[in-house]
Amino acid sequence: MIAWNEVETLLLDMDGTLLDLHYDNHFWLEHVPKRYAEARGLALAAAKDELLARYKRAEGTLDWYCVDYWSRELGLDIPQLKEEVDHLIAVHPHVLDFLDAVKATGKRVMLVTNAHGKAIELKFRRTRLGEHFDTVVCAHDLGQPKEQAGFWERMQQVQPFDKETALLIDDSLPVLRSARGYGIRELLAVYRPDSKLPEKDVGEFRAIRSFREIMP
Repeated sequence: MIAWNEVETLLLDMDGTLLDLHYDNHFWLEHVPKRYAEARGLALAAAKDELLARYKRAEGTLDWYCVDYWSRELGLDIPQLKEEVDHLIAVHPHVLDFLDAVKATGKRVMLVTNAHGKAIELKFRRTRLGEHFDTVVCAHDLGQPKEQAGFWERMQQVQPFDKETALLIDDSLPVLRSARGYGIRELLAVYRPDSKLPEKDVGEFRAIRSFREIMP
């Protein structure tokens, strides 16, 4: 599926791509509503309805991914709540073997994520992911999420890479379309970001079910 001899830079998303999205889905759709309902004296169903509407308004913006934004908006200590369920943070199967194999070929491996710095820190503490990257590019440091075309321009300024020899693997279709518009040559989607949910529609992109499929 991948001509590894033509790839010099591997760009990897984190949540849903390398890590099981079940943690994040459970956190935002179950745990936060539960704690919000307790704090506000609301029924759980009412809390979920209110939060889903708020999430929808922030979707596609940097705020959606910002731990500090949601702490302010909801009056909750989001980093603390994240730690309450951090036992659910899990690396997808074969990911670490894949990263080791890619590193052994001498490729440049970059984590490119919309996740907030505090979320990255927590997930690196719970997994061995952090030691596998040459560089971590956080959208919050660049001021735009990956869904926006300007993100890639800004990334190019701080971490230059050749679009013609880069491979991006990401579970987000808007991100993949943004990267394609920027000119990144090789793009791969992920069929099952959340191990507890069915396979997702990957649109017009090639996709993997396991990193074992593209092991160098």
